[in-house]
Amino acid sequence: MKQRKIIPYNPKLKELAIKLRNNSTKSEILLWKILRNKQLNNYKFMRQKPIDNYILDFYCPELLLGIELDGYSHELEEIYQKDILKEKRLNELGVSILRFKDEEIFSSIENVIKAIEFYIFEFEKHTPNPSQEGSKI
Repeated sequence: MKQRKIIPYNPKLKELAIKLRNNSTKSEILLWKILRNKQLNNYKFMRQKPIDNYILDFYCPELLLGIELDGYSHELEEIYQKDILKEKRLNELGVSILRFKDEEIFSSIENVIKAIEFYIFEFEKHTPNPSQEGSKI
C-alpha cells in the first residue's frame, strides 16, 4: 500500500486556525458549502488547515491541494510577497496551490469549481489508483 507523505505543521498555529474557522469570510463560506462533506468528487477538504508555518484556507490531503481565497488585502505588495513565499514553501512540501480572488467566488463560482475539478481530473490522470497498483488490466 502506498504510504501517505507526512507534511509538518506548527502546533502553535492550531489556535489561530480555529479562530479563522470561526470567523470565515463570505467567500470562504460560499466555497465551503460546495467543498464540505466530500461533495466535490468525493474528496475531503478541510478549512483553515495548518501546514508547516502557514494556514491554508482549504486543504485536501489526498490531492495535496491547497486552495487560497484572496481578498483586496492580497493586492498590497507586502501581502503579495508573503503569498509568494508561502506558495513556494508549500510547493517544496509537494502541495499545489489554487488561488482565487473573492470576486471570482461571488461572480462566477461555477468557474472556480470547474478549475478545481480540472485540477482533480489532471491529478487522477497522473496518479495511480492504489487499488489498481500491481494489477494487470
